Formats: sequence, structure tokens, C-alpha cells
Amino acid sequence: MKHFPAFIDVVDRPVLVVGGGPMAFRRTALAIRTRASVRVVAPSLSPDFDDLSGFEHIAREFDDDDVDGMRLVLVASDDPALEQQASAAAKAKDILVNVADRMDLSSFIMPSIVDRSPLIVAVSSSGQAPILARMLREKLESLVPAALGRLAEFAGGYRAQVKAAIPDLGRRRRFWEDIARGAVGERVLSGEMDGAKRMISDLINAESQNLGGNSTGEVYLVGSGPGDPDLLTFRAIRLMQQADVVLHDRLVPDEILDLVRRDADRIFVGKQRGDHAMPQEEISRTLVRLAKQGKRVLRLKGGDPFTFGRGGEEIEMLAQEGVSFQVVPGVTAATGCAAYAGIPLTHRDHAQACVFVTGHTKDDKLDLNWTMLSQPNQTVVVYMGLNSVGEFMQSMADHGVPTTTPAAAIDNGTRVTQRVITGTVASLANDIDAAELPGPALIIVGHVVSLADKLKWYGSTV
Repeated sequence: MKHFPAFIDVVDRPVLVVGGGPMAFRRTALAIRTRASVRVVAPSLSPDFDDLSGFEHIAREFDDDDVDGMRLVLVASDDPALEQQASAAAKAKDILVNVADRMDLSSFIMPSIVDRSPLIVAVSSSGQAPILARMLREKLESLVPAALGRLAEFAGGYRAQVKAAIPDLGRRRRFWEDIARGAVGERVLSGEMDGAKRMISDLINAESQNLGGNSTGEVYLVGSGPGDPDLLTFRAIRLMQQADVVLHDRLVPDEILDLVRRDADRIFVGKQRGDHAMPQEEISRTLVRLAKQGKRVLRLKGGDPFTFGRGGEEIEMLAQEGVSFQVVPGVTAATGCAAYAGIPLTHRDHAQACVFVTGHTKDDKLDLNWTMLSQPNQTVVVYMGLNSVGEFMQSMADHGVPTTTPAAAIDNGTRVTQRVITGTVASLANDIDAAELPGPALIIVGHVVSLADKLKWYGSTV
């Protein structure tokens, strides 16, 4: 390790920026964010500085005496002679100096940072490969929740109380791990500060009475989207990584299940036509039971849990039982599959409305509002309609929908195995039979389907 990693306190301390271009602007803005007393020396400033305040501009050429009394010197100039001069002046007086893109002239380096103040993540390649440091920072940006700084600040406000209530270092460490990974941390990350304050106060009081605190369970109802792991939300991934147990259905692919915390218990509760691994009532009761055991329970559902996902039924029982829960929406199959098939659900020239319906039969009969579904200039999306597609299309035709109306079936939408079958109201059922689609599949009826060949960008269209 070539450089000693450290963070320098520059609050109200003088920091000098040499240069007035875009790079100097970035250095100046960063120094202002650290609450330093910033002075910029340059004959003129680029337009980038126009909306920046909180610094002093010395409108002239750099002079060696400008470094006097400075905590740091940041040099950002396209003039090699100026870079040499400013670096030498700072080093002569043992002042830390950084020259942009010039390790040979710098006494310290500027890392790539992920700012979740007061939490800061710094990444450095010791100046050897800055692009790799930036790439790693970009990846961290997507993994570190934006509100994590809020959690750090929240925890900092209770450090003294927790230390007084829990003198033992090991117990205190476990307490903070439970806070960060559990219901309190989730409340803070979600912005529910009042609830978080009540919960941590209760836990601290329990610890101070040597009761150890009662572990509070919670249920995370998370939509995993139609299949492509890249469509998961940041919050979904975070909760998947901290759950103690996961209940998942058959629509959640292995690629997404692999993102769940590896030591979490897994319970398959998938349902398909005529084969329910676990009845819906039992799923809801299991969620309640596990949460009341103090576990963080992930209910992972394909698509969006509130769009034909029966998520409302599950959290209704949780609410009745007083179990804490939160809902994380997912990309629903209609929007995800249609987008990956190149079929816009609405289009000014083709459809000004979109209707979602289920193709599940009740008592072997589709009980739907056919008059509403048969209106012109709209798109009809059918969930779980693979087994009833023939009856569905015939009913549409019987209620006035032209049999030449374009229709499509999207099988395994958004996944690498996606297939799109296009046809018409008259032909789609036979086309699906000929293609032997395994499912899950989504049916789309409407003139927007005619755009599939023109707009397709992913997979194949038959």
C-alpha cells in the first residue's frame, strides 16, 4: 500500500485552489462541501463558477506566497509551469498539495468518493488506474442506499445513550448490527423517523433494564419484476440481502433468488394452475408466524405484488395481526414484458387507454366485462391467460372486436428465453399452440401490437 488512507478535517480551515477551469471548479465545489474556507487564485474563472458561492476569488496570477497558512493546496491547471511552481511552493513549506492528474507533483491523492454524508466511501488506485477507481465508485453508487447517511447520522445521535445502556462492547456491537439491519434501520432509510425513534428508545430502555430487548420482526413484500434481475429496485436488493427467511413463488427465477442473502432460509410457496404448493391462507399465516418469531421475512413475488399478485390479501392479515411490514413495488409484467417486446401499451395513433385483466377462469368460465374490453382505441393486457386464450379471443370477437385486430403472446418476457408470438384475434390461440409456449406468458390485444416488428430490440419475434 503506497498511500496512507486518511480523511482530513478542513472545517473552517484555509484551502487554496490554483486554477479557474472546469477541474478547478470541481475541486472548489468539493472543498466547499467540506466546509473549508476556500480561496481560488486565477486571473479569470470559467462559467462553471457562475452559480457557485462560498469561496473567495483572487483575480490574478498565482504567487508562491499564496500557499502561506494553507491546510491544503489543490492545483488544477492546464499550464505545466504553473503546476510545477505551485507544487514546489507548497512542498517547500510542508503543505499537503494535490496536482490534478500529476502524481509526481502531488503529496496526496484525491480518491473517487461515494458521498452519503456523514458516511463517505473513498476508492483509490494509488493513481495507477483512475478509470478503474471511477468504475468501482459507479458500482458502489448503485449498491449504497442514498439514505444511508441519514442512518449514520441517526445512529450517531444515540451513541452515548447506547454506550451507557450497554457497557459490554460485544453486546453493543450486536445491538448496532440489529439496528442497522433490522426494522429500525429500515424505518430510517424509508424516512419514517418518528417510528424509528420510538423503536430504538424502546430497545435502549430494554437493554438498560438488562432485558436484552425483544427482537422485532418485519415482513418485506417485494416485487421482483418480470424476470430480468436488472429491473430490481435498489430497495428490493437491499431487503433481499438482509432477510432471515424468504417465501418465494414460481415466477421468481434463480438469477434473482441468487441475490437473496445466502444463509437465509427459503420456503417455496409457488402456485400454478391446479397445483398450489401452499394455499394462500397458509402463506399469510406463515408470514405472521415467522415475523412474530422476530425474523425479517421476505415475501418475494414475481412482477408487482399489487398487480394480480394477491399482495393486498397478505398484508391485510399482517395489519390485522399487528405485524410491521413494508411494500416494495416491482416492474409489473405488463410494462416490463411489453417494453422488452417493443410493444408500447399506449400510443397516440393506436391506443389512448390500457386495461389489465386476469385470464384465470372462475368455475371454468371467464367472468369479465366484455363490453368494456371491446372498446376501440385501447390496449388489453391479459395476465395468466395462456390456458384460456382461445376462449378469451372468441369472447372478444363475439363482442365486436374485429378478428383482424393484432394480438401477441410474450413468453418468459424480459428473460434470455423470451419469445414473442404475434398474430391476430382470430389466429393467436392456434399460433400459441403451434409454438408450444411453456409460460409464464402475457397476452396483449390491440393495434399497438402492429409496432412490434418495427420497435423490437430484445429477443425474437415470431
